[in-house]
Amino acid sequence: MTLDVSLTQTLGAFTLDVAFTAPAGVTVLFGPSGSGKSSVIQAVAGLSRPDKGHVKLDGEVLMDSASGRWLPPRARRLGTIFQDARLFPHMSVARNLAYGTRFAPRDAVALPRDRVIDMLGIGDLLERRPHSLSGGEKQRVAIGRALLAAPRMLLADEPLAALDEARKAEILPYFERLRDELDIPILYVSHAAAEVARLATTVVVLEQGRVRRVGPAAEVLGDPEITPMGSGAAGAMLEARVVTHHPDGLSELDADGLRLLLPRVARDPGATLRIHVEAQDVMLARRRPEDISALNVLPVTVRSIRMGDGPGALVQLDAGGNLLLARITRRSVAAMGLAEGQEIFAVLKAVSVARDGVG
Repeated sequence: MTLDVSLTQTLGAFTLDVAFTAPAGVTVLFGPSGSGKSSVIQAVAGLSRPDKGHVKLDGEVLMDSASGRWLPPRARRLGTIFQDARLFPHMSVARNLAYGTRFAPRDAVALPRDRVIDMLGIGDLLERRPHSLSGGEKQRVAIGRALLAAPRMLLADEPLAALDEARKAEILPYFERLRDELDIPILYVSHAAAEVARLATTVVVLEQGRVRRVGPAAEVLGDPEITPMGSGAAGAMLEARVVTHHPDGLSELDADGLRLLLPRVARDPGATLRIHVEAQDVMLARRRPEDISALNVLPVTVRSIRMGDGPGALVQLDAGGNLLLARITRRSVAAMGLAEGQEIFAVLKAVSVARDGVG
């Protein structure tokens, strides 16, 4: 199922002018606050009316300014999840979930209620009311209510932004399950690179109301040209397979022939993982270093070097077919004589990969 979006909308002094195609899977609208991400979600959902453009889902026209067609939100059959769960406070969790089924068309193939409850781990919450739930529990219930409406697509507008780090870590695996187990495309808004690395199949980068880049997650996140030099979000995504777990608490992974050691990951051998590696955690060496504490020394090839306006630089690396980014200084680039095509080594401490960057 493909979402085709082309929108132009003037919002005060801000102009949204975007066009992109979102294939099946999780398409993440990625960019800083104020770049237009939520405005796109609202237009797709029918909560705002663009000045010009169209929204088509699997060939069906949801809105088209040229023909004047505009379906109201309910007729679009899109499940929307907001930052705040927006549950009915006077209803139990069970009744909040039942409310979602009211919007499912009679002829729709809806997910079984028990499967949704089991998938989201909310079976023990059914008799409770929203005021007694944690932020993460409320969001899981909100996701369940949206799924029980038998949506053709899910829209998630920064669903983790209002949660603390512990609650974010609780919710992310559920979105991963939705991506992997359900045939429902998801349009997901985020400005957090670790979320994008874990969830996205496709990334749409927005900047000041315009689309700057669209592509597979690994390619986009590993592109130094779309990462603001002053941002701590620069980083790349590796895909790796769990090989074994060692007695000392480390897990051994294989990323297309590259051996990685990380603090123990909660996955069985053979499982495939996504790993978000921040550019600031990658050191470079011209020769393989010895007698150092860092456990991951990877042979890499320099693909490109992007100099910043200040003292920093971003170096894009090819690590056995995976893309990595390293944030170093311009002085280091000069001192090492770095150049495109050069074969060097990337050094990554095992403990530098955050737990929320592995999924």
